[in-house]
Amino acid sequence: MRAIVYDRYGSPDGVRVDRIEKPVPRAGEVLVRVHAASVNAADTHLLHGRPRVMRLSTGWFRPKIRGLGLDYAGVVEGAGPGASGHAIGDAVFGELPQDYAGTARTFADYVCVPAVSAVRIPAGVSFAEAATVPLAGSTALFAVRDGAEASAGKHVLINGAAGGVGMHAIQLAKHAGATVTAVCSAGKARAVRAAGADDVIDYRVQDFTDGDARYDAIVDIACSRPLARCERVLAAQGRYVWVGGPAGNGLLGPVSGLLAVVGRSMTRGGDRWRYVARSSTAAEVTTLAGLLAGGGLRPVIDRRLPLEGVPDALRHLEEGRACGKVVIEL
Repeated sequence: MRAIVYDRYGSPDGVRVDRIEKPVPRAGEVLVRVHAASVNAADTHLLHGRPRVMRLSTGWFRPKIRGLGLDYAGVVEGAGPGASGHAIGDAVFGELPQDYAGTARTFADYVCVPAVSAVRIPAGVSFAEAATVPLAGSTALFAVRDGAEASAGKHVLINGAAGGVGMHAIQLAKHAGATVTAVCSAGKARAVRAAGADDVIDYRVQDFTDGDARYDAIVDIACSRPLARCERVLAAQGRYVWVGGPAGNGLLGPVSGLLAVVGRSMTRGGDRWRYVARSSTAAEVTTLAGLLAGGGLRPVIDRRLPLEGVPDALRHLEEGRACGKVVIEL
């Protein structure tokens, strides 16, 4: 089968399509013929091997798993012993589990996944649309539902609103009844308004921490402003939710930002400072599937590329040009 592989940590220039053995499902696994997969920031971290602390699990000198891609959407074509819950021909989607130990990841013709982690794709939802949801959608769900506790009457600011997580977060916050202010570049303002944002701040013109508005929650995906400045525009009982951040130092990368939030929660009120550091499970993907089916969530696709276009897709994401999700179609 075809699969994206990389032999050494580095740039997208080292990523290529190769022919490798088709995987065989083990006990409890199903074999999925991948029809679409989406690109996430986590793929660029895996590619570069940064932050370096991550290499303790991914391989210090070279990647243990040579493939890329974490989200998948496709059709069940086989099952290992004891795998249940899905029939051959079922359309399913999900995110690879943290303990995944295959040869290739989801930028490949086939992938084996635990049967319990695969979720049925709702009728009327395409493979490309479904592939945008698992990782980014679950991250947004954790941030908006669990971290911000968005609900009717609350005002939520989303910093870094035009990316994959941000577009999901806007829609989830609006579905919960909140008012949403989105922070992004002017060129992406129309797209975030279409996703449901009530107001848009162009970060190149205005610093959202300088305004008079007070927010019940800040969902911080870009992490572009100091925590003390963000606290200034939080309402009295407002919450700050850390989702990600810039590369930072080579050893810890975005984790340094997470540690800062943890430290602040220990010194300035734990319930006020929250963070997202979880992978999705079937439960979250099932919740998102219900929103897809009911129209509460509409995937925003920036562009679609073939398997051979993965290097370009990674560059596009790294350069910050993506508005919504980049999808690989097989």
